Amino acid sequence: MSLHPASESSLFCNATTEQLFTNITILSWTESLTLTIEQLHIIMTTVRAIMEFVGVEGVDLGAVFLHYLPRVIAVLFIVPWYIMGSLYVNAIIIRFYSEMYNLKDPFDGNAIWQKARCAVSAFWAVQAKILHGYEIHGYEKLPKDGPGLIVYYHGTLPVDCYYMMARINLDQGRPLCAMTDRFMFSIPGLKFMMDAMGVNRGEPNHCVQLLKAGNLLALAPGGVREALFGDKHYRLIWKHRMGFANVAKRADVPIFPVFTENLREVFRTPRFGIPFLEWVYEKTRMPVVLIYGGFPVKLRTYIGDPIYDPNLSAQELAKKTHDAIEEMIERHQRVPGSTLHALLDRFHGSSSCEKA
Repeated sequence: MSLHPASESSLFCNATTEQLFTNITILSWTESLTLTIEQLHIIMTTVRAIMEFVGVEGVDLGAVFLHYLPRVIAVLFIVPWYIMGSLYVNAIIIRFYSEMYNLKDPFDGNAIWQKARCAVSAFWAVQAKILHGYEIHGYEKLPKDGPGLIVYYHGTLPVDCYYMMARINLDQGRPLCAMTDRFMFSIPGLKFMMDAMGVNRGEPNHCVQLLKAGNLLALAPGGVREALFGDKHYRLIWKHRMGFANVAKRADVPIFPVFTENLREVFRTPRFGIPFLEWVYEKTRMPVVLIYGGFPVKLRTYIGDPIYDPNLSAQELAKKTHDAIEEMIERHQRVPGSTLHALLDRFHGSSSCEKA
């Protein structure tokens, strides 16, 4: 989930800051395509050398590749659809309450809406416990009835945000509002559910209004770019996105940095062809990268100390938040990430990479 930046005038970023917030270099489409072809050639050459070494000859690798690739993709990439299925289960629950009690406006003050949100939240809470043994550390730092801006690292899929929304809904009896990319609202059947759960498109003025109204609001400055093109090293990919800092200053609320251990081990993106796919995304804003996984790894969400200093500029506030999340990654995350170790973490009572 992400917050789209405000106007350029409110998001001034010099070259030094942009170098701090991103390590991405956007290649031209010809360079990207060339690199992708070179990667494919290296893979095929390596496989052929291994086959010759073990004495396997006369195999048409091209035919084998075309025959088995669709099956491998079908196995690996069908699993993440359980998240999409979960979202549609949420939509059915919300629609059921809406039709049963003749509800139209999710924020008309009717207490039935909160019961509907709690039903959805219970669904995610059970999934979090069973699949990931989910834990939240530092939860007591969040305000119980006041506003606050939660800024988090965006995994391949933000399942940790779903689980955190569930915890707050069930524990505090109020929604955790969240920002998501606009393309989510174009998915058939989900818009009404997202409206009811407090999920928004991320317009800065609306974010300020939500915070001034006393709501908790969650967003990921890295957004879709960080989700699709982040890797096992868990680097932040914020580029010049500092709109969240402007929002926090305008609403006069604290920022709570958040990071979830092993988040990128749940779902992964293939690294093959990433430069070309990254070029496509930068030009079209279409999230065309395939996602695979659904691994039941251990997830621990860490909530950092609130960041609040009215004397800081938006740029300084953004940098301070960036540094806080990087420190949390360094402290709590094994780098490079490992799905195997993250699975083994299910059997540890505490983080196996915690630093003193």
